[in-house]
Amino acid sequence: MPDIVHVKYQQTGKSKKTNELGMREMQQKAFEARTAQYLLIKAPPASGKSRALMFIGLDKLVNQGIKKVIVAVPERSIGSSFSITDLKRFGFFANWSPKNKYNLCTPGGETSKVKAFLNFLESKEQILICTHATLRFAFEAIDEKQLNDCLLAIDEFHHVSVDGDNKLGLVLSDVMKKSSAHVVAMTGSFFRGDSVPILLPEDEAKFIKVKYDYYQQLNGYNYLKSLGIGYHFYQGRYTSAINEILDENKKTIIHIPSVNSGESTKDKYEEVNRIIDSLGELDYQDPVTGVLYVKSKETGKTLKIADLVNDNQKERDKIQYYLRKVKKADDIDIIIALGMAKEGFDWPYCEHALTVGYRGSLTEIIQIIGRCTRDSENKTHAQFTNLIAEPDAENDLVKLSVNNMLKAITASLLMEQVLAPNFKFKPKFPEEDEDSEEEEGVIKIRGFKLPTSQRAKDIIESDLNDLKAKIMQDDQMLKAMPGNVDPEVISKVLIPKIIKETYPELSDDDIEAVRQHVVADSVLKASNIDEVGDKRFIRMAGRFVNIDDINIDLIDTINPFQKAFEILSKSVTASVFKAIQETIDATRIQMTEEEAIILWPKIKSWITKTGEQPSIQSFDPQERRLAEAIIFLKEQKRKVAANE
Repeated sequence: MPDIVHVKYQQTGKSKKTNELGMREMQQKAFEARTAQYLLIKAPPASGKSRALMFIGLDKLVNQGIKKVIVAVPERSIGSSFSITDLKRFGFFANWSPKNKYNLCTPGGETSKVKAFLNFLESKEQILICTHATLRFAFEAIDEKQLNDCLLAIDEFHHVSVDGDNKLGLVLSDVMKKSSAHVVAMTGSFFRGDSVPILLPEDEAKFIKVKYDYYQQLNGYNYLKSLGIGYHFYQGRYTSAINEILDENKKTIIHIPSVNSGESTKDKYEEVNRIIDSLGELDYQDPVTGVLYVKSKETGKTLKIADLVNDNQKERDKIQYYLRKVKKADDIDIIIALGMAKEGFDWPYCEHALTVGYRGSLTEIIQIIGRCTRDSENKTHAQFTNLIAEPDAENDLVKLSVNNMLKAITASLLMEQVLAPNFKFKPKFPEEDEDSEEEEGVIKIRGFKLPTSQRAKDIIESDLNDLKAKIMQDDQMLKAMPGNVDPEVISKVLIPKIIKETYPELSDDDIEAVRQHVVADSVLKASNIDEVGDKRFIRMAGRFVNIDDINIDLIDTINPFQKAFEILSKSVTASVFKAIQETIDATRIQMTEEEAIILWPKIKSWITKTGEQPSIQSFDPQERRLAEAIIFLKEQKRKVAANE
């Protein structure tokens, strides 16, 4: 099926240019905030977060009185991103030179990583690299004050949460409360995909945030021109369908499904074998590198395949070592992985990230897409494809399949907004001259509200995509997606409810300001802006509007899920689409007084226009909803009369 999302980039080269200190654009932004005690860097994969940390860490060691830098990564393979790096060669004042003894992510070395961690604290050495797990275990053996005058850097910060069972979250909380340590947190997304926040609001407020968005990164590349995101729906087993979208001519990383997912056959080794069989015949496996050499049944050429699903540590170490040494596109053709090769895995030549099964976390999707969005001279286009089981209308699990499909599509639509250029919104006042000078990247909206508190301003500036992810993955919003809930109900009832639950500290005025930003950003980024003469028109939900005439009331009448509904209706068979609608109808959100109040003028308009009341038996889901609102209002009126 065609891409749901297709974004083009201008190849400006800006994000890859370096200044006189050898810093790229994102690294310069991060370095400007180097004196902050608590610093959060939110930037996409391949933007250079690892090196940004090196610049900041060395400045703290040399110029800010910090004595030690501790870098914690989620898994050993990512530790290579922080190995010895010559920075002086590019203009910086010092080199990043961790001693091998205290890079606890390298194979071999100290048998007790915790003991090595404790020895480091007592030594004169300045830099240690370890896993999140080592940090957690070591923390049980030290006093927080031993981290005074230390910098604790946590890579892939989304692994932290305030959940009481999240030991990394507890470590961070204690470090901030009981020591003078500095903290640098780095992540591609602040959204975990569950209801548990990463930081408590009072702790999050202590962090200075450096944000560098995906569009800035990809638009500033030298080679990459476009990125596509698509979904392929299959029936039966995915191993029988994968050859429909697996192109051996594209450098591809395949993430097979978790054994706990519905897409898994529960035998991950057999799945790898079937994927290899779909490509050709295994010739041999190199005993030194672990690379599998497979003769293609289509072209006869030899494909080099890496198997990262194998649990044998010795075999896995061999292939990982080989992958770290890859220097050219021909060194590997396809990588098959399960839980690995998502975060911090660098294979610049990758053109296609093919993922089997629904991914619930936006962060995980961002990480996987990041495997193919490195800039490399062997590609002009990067592709992410999600292979998902199509709901079986006869299957009892249709409800689960429907939910997964809806979440997958909304995640894709959100990624479209993450990957697109950012707008800034400002109020437009009646006295403003329509011919007044336009600001680049700014859209003025009549009736638009600005936030009053600093907290609301920070949410809009730094957390809007993460908030939209939470909203678009909410169960009630998913049930509203296929056009069965009025757009104004979505905008004015459901969305503010989620914002209030997420940020209970906000005032009603600030909730409304954040809501308007969420809705405007969602609707306008899904719209096309065209220039006709000296006028700009925006096409929203099939209608053209002069951009000077945009107002918040108009935006509130547009369903932010309209595109998702269209995708659904075109992507599946009629019987499956009917099953989807019936599943959603059966679990429809209950009518609320707020929704009924919004629908009442629409009911009157419907009656005036058609001469009859909306029917509860209608095939149109919105007409049925209007009929349900009439029933609800009559029942409310009956209850009031009964109590008089």
